[in-house]
Amino acid sequence: MRGEDPFDEGATSILRQPKAVWATAGASVVAFMGIGLVDPILPSIAEGLEATPSQVSLLFTSYFLITAVAMLVTGFVSSRIGGRRTLLAGLALVVVFAALSGTSSSVAELVGFRAGWGLGNALFVSTALAVIVGAAAGGSAAAILLYESALGLGMACGPLVGALLGDASWRYPFFGTAALMAIGFLCITAFLKEQPKPARKTSLLDPVRALGHGGLASVATSAFFYNYAFFTILAFTPFVLDMSPYRSGAVFFAWGLLLAVFSVLVAPRLQRRFGSLRVVGGSLVLLAADLVVLGYGDHTTAVVCTVVSGAFIGMNNTVYTELALGVSDAPRPVASAGYNFVRWFAAAAAPYLAPRIEEWSDIHTPFVVVWVRRAALTHEAEELVPRHATEDGVTVLAD
Repeated sequence: MRGEDPFDEGATSILRQPKAVWATAGASVVAFMGIGLVDPILPSIAEGLEATPSQVSLLFTSYFLITAVAMLVTGFVSSRIGGRRTLLAGLALVVVFAALSGTSSSVAELVGFRAGWGLGNALFVSTALAVIVGAAAGGSAAAILLYESALGLGMACGPLVGALLGDASWRYPFFGTAALMAIGFLCITAFLKEQPKPARKTSLLDPVRALGHGGLASVATSAFFYNYAFFTILAFTPFVLDMSPYRSGAVFFAWGLLLAVFSVLVAPRLQRRFGSLRVVGGSLVLLAADLVVLGYGDHTTAVVCTVVSGAFIGMNNTVYTELALGVSDAPRPVASAGYNFVRWFAAAAAPYLAPRIEEWSDIHTPFVVVWVRRAALTHEAEELVPRHATEDGVTVLAD
């Protein structure tokens, strides 16, 4: 897979895909929009529900905590009812709980509804990658880039949609997401045929057993610390920037564009030139340094560093996804579930801990925590693949 370039002439373009792939990718865009949707309206939600930043940040914590645990269930469910039905079940849950989120009268209600939303998103997102990889033309490299494109576009558009709808009311972005996911439900129903079920049904413990592989365990551990940094930016930085929904949405739109460009266009080229481990190791160090400058710089510096962090996050997302799917001999859905089970716990922890750390100390400290973990990040990056693998990942990632 590492020698394959979906953008070379003669290779199947990632743009020439079946309708089923586009329907799944389109719904994935909206699913990822839901992650960053609340970013520019976090202060508005806090004001509207008379809540503190740490209370509002629980919107991310409940969402990703349920998402992490649900990763152990997704393979179990999809191997029994099929990928298409699992996608539709996930979409249906998102539609219901996103709509309910817009009706919340308290932070506790909103946090609870976001947890249900997280369950639906887990069922959808984890299965969507497997469906796209299975149905896409051009091999797994093209499929992963298409998936990362959907992630980047969703991350970019989420804050923008949240800002546009949230300027009138913080409730509207939730209703908007429910409507878009309902459209996604209809598209999946119309264009995606039932995928072949795996020959062997996945048990609830298979993803945990898969983590017994040294390479996958190292990828997941490194991704845990990386995702802590990622979601410190996503969930805590809006309070640091303290901007209007429109301006905050514009900042995170630019952040998401960089994320998409670097994940789809830049990361594959850097991997071929320098190897996966050098790319992810260097990117992690640069991300940690960027966060420290963000925490201690003035307002303009914080804005610039927030946008620039999207480039490092985009590169990391692509490399981590490829490593997680190819570093072990576990089936891809099982490896993905085990990997996501570990890394989404960090996404749950960061939104809760960052505001708490700020309350206990000062606004700079949450970003310093990431720098302190820099050594762990780079150490784990060096151990991402087993000793028998080649340095650039050719052995473990070959199709």
